[in-house]
Amino acid sequence: MHTRPVRILHIDDDPALVRLVAKSLARRGFEVENASDIESGLAGIRDGDFDAVVLDHYLSSGTGLSVLNALRDQVDAPPVVYVTGSMEASIAVDALKAGADDYVLKSVGEDFIALLAKALEQAITAARMRHAQIEAENEIRRAKDRAELLLAEVNHRVANSLALVAALVRMQASAIQDPGAKEALAETQARISAIANLHRSLYTSEDVKSVALDDYLSTLVSELDASMAATGYRSRVKLDLESFTVPTDRAVSVGMIVTELLTNAFKYAYPDEQDGEVRLIVRKSDDQTAVLIVEDDGIGWNGQGVAKGTGLGSRIVKAMASTLGSTISYGDGVGGTRTTLVLQGG
Repeated sequence: MHTRPVRILHIDDDPALVRLVAKSLARRGFEVENASDIESGLAGIRDGDFDAVVLDHYLSSGTGLSVLNALRDQVDAPPVVYVTGSMEASIAVDALKAGADDYVLKSVGEDFIALLAKALEQAITAARMRHAQIEAENEIRRAKDRAELLLAEVNHRVANSLALVAALVRMQASAIQDPGAKEALAETQARISAIANLHRSLYTSEDVKSVALDDYLSTLVSELDASMAATGYRSRVKLDLESFTVPTDRAVSVGMIVTELLTNAFKYAYPDEQDGEVRLIVRKSDDQTAVLIVEDDGIGWNGQGVAKGTGLGSRIVKAMASTLGSTISYGDGVGGTRTTLVLQGG
């Protein structure tokens, strides 16, 4: 396959040295063009397709440091090998600080050409490696962005599908008269909505690895409140939620637990008045743990004995707590029910 020669721009105003460098580098496979001053040198770098620049320090129009300073703002500027006949170490230091890739001391011997050719090869190789690394990093970022967009779309579609299923369940509940069936469908709708709200939180969030528990639970309670009110339960839920995030895979379990505990409180805490207060609390213990509490001032239950209803809710709570690697603890059942769960953050 044909490849173009390596193109070098030599910025120098010494005709004899320019001819020597051009002839010597040509024998090594380089194609050399010359610019004799700073202005034409910068124009050549800007408009030409050069792989590297050989830059002399002393020029009639200034010093090569002016070229290096100008290149700092140029995107994809070629690597620069700085050349001078001065023995002053400060010039080399200043050139390297200004952005030169390498430094070669000028002489009239063949050693100078060999060192210059070697410095050019190394500078070009390093520049190509940097360019390849940047391209690889850009491609990784593009792939990550595409994956996040696809994941957001998936979460969006899942949330919409689950919302549709919840709406169908609600319509079915409104079409039947049996109270027990109505309650069962209302609980099913609440469980579906808990999962749908999680996916809704994910596609509206920039971080799909974790969920802001306070926002998620606020939305969850709002929909659960409306669902239970439609079946005749009028208890009020008071929220006291500190900001806390949990990993996405744990958020579903937390949502299901909260749904079941609040549903039980709605149904059984206040059998006479039907409109007592239920409190949902999240308190941070430290950066990695928090305590979730659901409590009421109703008739009270300490977690012992046979649960009211089918017992499905209690089994779901126990299973979800096990998934979280935590346990549910209950109060003594005097003066209301208090259920506590320790959460691990993300």
